[in-house]
Amino acid sequence: MVTATEAAAKGDGEGERPPGEGVFIELDRVEKVFEVRRKTGFLRRERRQVRAVDALSFTVARGEMVGYIGPNGAGKSTTIKMLTGILTPSGGRLRVAGIDPSRERTRLARRIGVVFGQRTTLWWDLPLIDSYRLMHRMYRIPDARYRANLDRCVELLELADLLDVPVRQLSLGQRMRGDIAAALLHDPEVLYLDEPTIGLDVVSKAKVRTFLRDLNAERGTTVLLTTHDLQDIEQLCSRVMVIDHGRLMYDGPLAGLHEAAEGERTLVVDLERELPPIEVPDARVVRVEGPRQWLAFPAAASAAPLVARIAERYPLVDLSVREPDIEAVIAKMYAGKAVS
Repeated sequence: MVTATEAAAKGDGEGERPPGEGVFIELDRVEKVFEVRRKTGFLRRERRQVRAVDALSFTVARGEMVGYIGPNGAGKSTTIKMLTGILTPSGGRLRVAGIDPSRERTRLARRIGVVFGQRTTLWWDLPLIDSYRLMHRMYRIPDARYRANLDRCVELLELADLLDVPVRQLSLGQRMRGDIAAALLHDPEVLYLDEPTIGLDVVSKAKVRTFLRDLNAERGTTVLLTTHDLQDIEQLCSRVMVIDHGRLMYDGPLAGLHEAAEGERTLVVDLERELPPIEVPDARVVRVEGPRQWLAFPAAASAAPLVARIAERYPLVDLSVREPDIEAVIAKMYAGKAVS
């Protein structure tokens, strides 16, 4: 197992302490335990504890963009809810900008932005613009700053035609763009994104990724991103953390994750005509359907040399690279193929 980077500073959990140099988020052996009641018979219920987060330790530097990934039920959303103050940790120490989120949730709210892909912060029956006006008042955003941020979000996220539409009439993809804008109106220092590209088409995903990349570059916004779409991680994050069963399984670059799990990527090749399976070094054909062939190759390897060899020898029409499913990567880590 690849262990997580341990938090450098430890404290007694009492009061407020400034974070370490450059550190914006720090968790030290944080735990979250839920008590669950299950019916076991007529008028009988059994109590048991579920450990959603287990001795979790990591730090995130100010201005860093980090991918936080794992299978459903791994503890990702629970972590974010503790970071925002929605949930209180059962144990350990947690600070965001030196603030204990559960003790000073209102104070911290002015410094963070949150987007939950499956839930909205917008008012369901109101036009989108009315939700933004309410947030303008709630966060007491200066008028000039509010207008500048709103105009920028409307332009880059293409919301102009949606401002007068009730939120309940928006598609999932439209609502996601609306939620991202809402989370940024007050210039948060850190942005928590839980599946921010869910429901978006390819073009919209690209625009959201560009928007987030520019936001980080221009304003130094710290971003913690949870997603099942590895392209989100690849295009936005230089660092990735994998969590499963509440524990941090890996902390490092995405390439290192593929190497740790000995993962494979897939090259989908469209030829001019149906041909026998392609034969090239360092790749193997795993599927053939007419003129289309699927080739597996090591995830840590560059696709460029493989593409060049195929283009030299075969009548190539089109191709694409597919990343391994993150659940499959984690499964391989559990199978004992990861570095220990």
